[in-house]
Amino acid sequence: MTVAVATAQYPVTFHADFAAWAAHTETWVRQGGGQLLLFPEYGSMELVSLLPPELRADLQGQVLALDALRADFCTVFASLARKYACTIVAPSFPVQESGRVVNRCFVFGQHGAMAWQDKFFMTRFELEEWKVQACEPILSVFETDWGCFGIQICYDVEFPIGAALLSEAGAQVLLAPSCTETIRGSTRVHVGARARAMEQQFYTVVSPLIGNAPWSPAVDINFGHSAFYSTPDKLFPEEGILLQSPALQPGWLPAQLDLSLIEKIRQDGQTLNYKSQKGIGYSLREGVFQVRKVLV
Repeated sequence: MTVAVATAQYPVTFHADFAAWAAHTETWVRQGGGQLLLFPEYGSMELVSLLPPELRADLQGQVLALDALRADFCTVFASLARKYACTIVAPSFPVQESGRVVNRCFVFGQHGAMAWQDKFFMTRFELEEWKVQACEPILSVFETDWGCFGIQICYDVEFPIGAALLSEAGAQVLLAPSCTETIRGSTRVHVGARARAMEQQFYTVVSPLIGNAPWSPAVDINFGHSAFYSTPDKLFPEEGILLQSPALQPGWLPAQLDLSLIEKIRQDGQTLNYKSQKGIGYSLREGVFQVRKVLV
């Protein structure tokens, strides 16, 4: 089975009103053209441009104000997933949940389903300055007509535990929507994504937020590049790099991912990373994370 995936190198944009944002979003989805479209972490923060200037400068206040736009945000992406017959991983959104704010990636299926994955490992900026908190330790494997994928949002992909549990539960593709300010931050995400691809012998995909937004202190400076990675083994490129975009250039990076190669390499690779780690376990594995399967 081969799946067409497109990952967005997405520029944070100032919008005059919600209708302008919705039209801009539809243009991006239409141009994506894949069965699975991945947007970056905190791409939803461009909606801060719709708020009054005093709220744009207020890190906590803007999150509370954005929550009023959450339902309309979801309605737009749900409609686009149906219209363009694809699965969309929308830009992550700061969501108020049970008295705290979590960083959530909504997933919209072409048949109308909606699900999500929240971020577990928080950066210092998120936790100390923005007061965005870790989610409940629940991992989702999203089941589609073509196969299964999981999501590890930005900093999460720098830790092996989530990817290991998701791959054991059937994920063949791991998506890493990201938002980083510097080359160092972007490098950490990509090193993590490449390591997860090697360990689990599956595909990993990175989508970055790019560009500057001086009107939004949460995403004022954004650096990154999109990429597709595999394990560096036979059947795949020697360095495990399938595709990469030049940094800071807006647009989609598309790829055709052959999912049948995942099982082949796990059974008969030059190394057997996926098999070798089974049974060893992780210190966080038992009794901490729950893994659920969600049909989208």
